[in-house]
Formats: sequence, structure tokens, C-alpha cells
Amino acid sequence: MDDCPGDNKGKHVSGTTEGMLEKLEIEDEAGEEPENMYIRFMKSHKCYDIIPTSSKLVVFDTSLQVKKAFFALVANGVRAAPLWDTSRQSFVGMLTITDFIIILHRYYKSPLVQIYELEEHKIETWRDLYLQETFKPLVNISPEASLFDAVYSLIKNKIHRLPIIDPVTGNALYILTHKRILKFLQLFICQSEMPRTALMKQTLGELGIGTYTNIAFIRPNTPIIKALSLFVERRVSALPVVDESGKVVDIYSKFDVINLAAEKTYNNLDVTVTQALRHRSQYFEGVVKCNSDETLDTIVDRIVKAEVHRLVVVDERSCIKGVISLSDILQALVLSPAGGVRKESVRQ
Repeated sequence: MDDCPGDNKGKHVSGTTEGMLEKLEIEDEAGEEPENMYIRFMKSHKCYDIIPTSSKLVVFDTSLQVKKAFFALVANGVRAAPLWDTSRQSFVGMLTITDFIIILHRYYKSPLVQIYELEEHKIETWRDLYLQETFKPLVNISPEASLFDAVYSLIKNKIHRLPIIDPVTGNALYILTHKRILKFLQLFICQSEMPRTALMKQTLGELGIGTYTNIAFIRPNTPIIKALSLFVERRVSALPVVDESGKVVDIYSKFDVINLAAEKTYNNLDVTVTQALRHRSQYFEGVVKCNSDETLDTIVDRIVKAEVHRLVVVDERSCIKGVISLSDILQALVLSPAGGVRKESVRQ
């Protein structure tokens, strides 16, 4: 990772990095395993340290109409928002693109039938209908908790977004993600100029990190409604688009689905993925790939720079072999060396 990202906005990064270096040198002299540096780094930094000095946090009242809430996500360029219940005077959950997908998947019938549940329901109505049997309390974390605890909570609870809520004021401060945590860790690795650990020098093939069996994918002519079904049933956040020869030609992610709200085209889900992706931003740079011969060092660098949630693992002919996600990487770097939980499919 020679070229390290420089646009870090986290608080106190330089100071804490220097302090950590001194601690690491002392502990390394005592003969501790180098891989434990990442664990010590995570345990010695608080969630507060990772909150940007300036960031946007959108909060929805549960009395807001579902459709307006999803339009607001699009307008503000965010993927999720904490939900505030005025009657309880507390945060009760999160509204994410996954909710949008579940509504479309559950209630879409044909282009001729309006999705009443999306057009008319309030968020609280949707939550009462959908979550009455699967309700789980909002998973959140204190700004004083360690980043290690944050990684553990994200992976254990199979979520992508972890609200940081001040236990004293009850205010939501930030939404923590795998992406933000890995970028923060990589910045430390780059600034510290420490030797790469044995783990980082191993190849993906040697480590076996990622998913390589029963991979969920779609074809260019797959209808959007079928893709939404796969998102819901397989609990994945992206679907590689694979042609008849097995080559990866595109990718359709949950974030792409929100364009249906932006363009107000969610009433026709019979169109193909290829047709839907024609409206994708001109700044899309293509599928970010890797191969099993590349080191974890290279893969971390690529996934952080590309600011994506996963890399598609391909062979020399660009045929799909697997998928490696941010949670796979954090599991390998932080939780597995500490004897932590095994990563499973994620929900948010």
C-alpha cells in the first residue's frame, strides 16, 4: 500500500497514531505477535475518534410517509437514516435501502398495479406490518466504546450500519460502517510505516477469505424484480452480472436500486438489469475485481481506494470465482486473530 489515501476526516488521527506507534514499539519488543497490532489499534481507539469533523446525518420521524423518506435518502445522498419515535422519545430503528427492496419485492405485482404500501404507508405502519414477527431492538453503540467493539457488533449482528448514540443526551452522532472503519485502519497502517504483517503478505487463495460457493449472480437480461428477490432471499448487498461465458460484465448493488426511487420508475420492475443500469451515473468506473493470487495488502488498498463494499474475485479470463467483502476483511484482520465471531450474511 504505497499510495495511501490522504483525505481522512477523522478526529485526532495524527495524534493518536503517534501515540499508538510508541505503544506498539514497546509491546512488540516484549515479543507480541505483529498481527495483534490491528487488534490493539482497534481496542485503543474509541468510536468518537472516527466521527468526521463535518458530516451529514439524516433522521426520519416514524410518522413520515415511506415514499417521502426514500425520496429524502436520494435527495441527501445517504443510504440509511435512524428512525425517531416521537411517542417514545427515542430512536427505534433504521430505514435503509434494504427496506425499500423488501417493500418492492413483497408488494410489486405488475406495471399496471400501483404499489399502495409504498405510496401511502407511513414508516410506522410499514414497521408494524413487516417487523411485528421479526422485531429486534435497535443495535447502537456509545461514542466511548472501542472500535473493536464496533467491529464485533457489526459482524455479530449481521448489519452494515451501526448508529453511534450518545447515552447521556440520546443524540445520534454518526452512522458507523465497515468502510469507514477499514479506511481508518488503513490510514494508520500507512502513517505508521510499520512492516507488513505475515497476514497482509498472504494471498487471497492462501487465506481463503470470502465466498466461493453458491455465489449469487444474475444475467444481463435478468428482470429487476428477480434481482430484488435474490437480494432478499440470499441476503447479499450486490449481484455480479455474468454473461453466458461466465465473465463478469457488470454489478448490480442495493445502492443501484435506490435509483428506482430517484427516477420514480419503481412501478415497472419487469425491465432487465441492463436496461436499469443505463441510467447509472457516468462516474461509475466499472466492476472492481481482484484475483486469488493477490495479497491481502493489495486487496485492502484497492477496496479502500475504490470506496466499494466488495471486490469480485475472478480468474485470468475474468470469469467469476467468488466475492470478498469489507466484513470478510475486518473479520480476518481483527476478529479472527482475537478469537471473535465468524462472519455470516449481513442484513442492512
